[in-house]
Amino acid sequence: MTATVLVTSRSFGSGAFDAAGALADAGYRLVRSGSAHRLDELAPLLAEADGWIAGTGPVTAAHLELAPRLRGIARYGVGVDNVDLVAAAARGIPVTNTPGANSAAVAEHTLALLLTALRGIPAADRRVRAGDWSGRSARELSALTVGVVGLGRIGRLVIERLRAFGATVLGADPWVDPSDPLFESVQRTDVAELASRCDVVTLHAPGGQTVIDERWLATDERPVLLVNTARADLVDEEAVARAARRGRVIAYAADTLATENVGETGSPLLADDLADRVVLTAHLGAQTREGVDGMGRMAVADMLALLRGAAPAHPVPA
Repeated sequence: MTATVLVTSRSFGSGAFDAAGALADAGYRLVRSGSAHRLDELAPLLAEADGWIAGTGPVTAAHLELAPRLRGIARYGVGVDNVDLVAAAARGIPVTNTPGANSAAVAEHTLALLLTALRGIPAADRRVRAGDWSGRSARELSALTVGVVGLGRIGRLVIERLRAFGATVLGADPWVDPSDPLFESVQRTDVAELASRCDVVTLHAPGGQTVIDERWLATDERPVLLVNTARADLVDEEAVARAARRGRVIAYAADTLATENVGETGSPLLADDLADRVVLTAHLGAQTREGVDGMGRMAVADMLALLRGAAPAHPVPA
């Protein structure tokens, strides 16, 4: 019987690499479903799945209970905070991810959001369309001090780009050794100190912690621009909204929100009075042709290895 691979990533195969064709050529049947990973929607598909190339939605113990044939999960992306790794390990289901495949794409999107918010481009566009051609004063990135939280692949690529603009860069990551050569050109500090020293703070840490909260924002009233292309839970959105109204946060630019709804159930950062100071995109950071192709090649290669009983190149420990 032909083995079946369930794919729930929205961008799977949307680049130049024919990811679906690679699975088909290897003799596997591909079925697709939504990236939200709703149990009712996935139940009949998981029952027949031998492999799962998973998107950003949760992969829980409840999902795994519905998948008696599952031999491996290839997370299409780097983050695995939504995957119950302990439950997967208990069932003997290996998990992989695609580290580094979209790092450059996310780093570039970080700079795009930073510059867009710094120069107030969305609000300027709206003014022009309303017939208002008045200008607004802004700052140059070369004159600013930027704090980078999280010094992994993406954080380091962001630093390279920031230094090319001439910005002063501070780096905060307790897991990076103080002797790392990075600190020959970047001043090492901690997250708390960034609150009083930085004009811009950009987040590239893993999820599961809140970095920007009420206490951090109350440490100093220095106006700060915040950028988040990592995880929504790194930021207390209620606290940031309050800080934006009093001027502590001059702009917030992000590729993710904790609640991806609008209206009464939406994020407080979607309030009408914050529209000129909040710039948002919907998980666009990794969505370049090069990034998608990199994720596709890595996820497919690891999935084929898992289905053949071989060791994948990018295993994620439980």
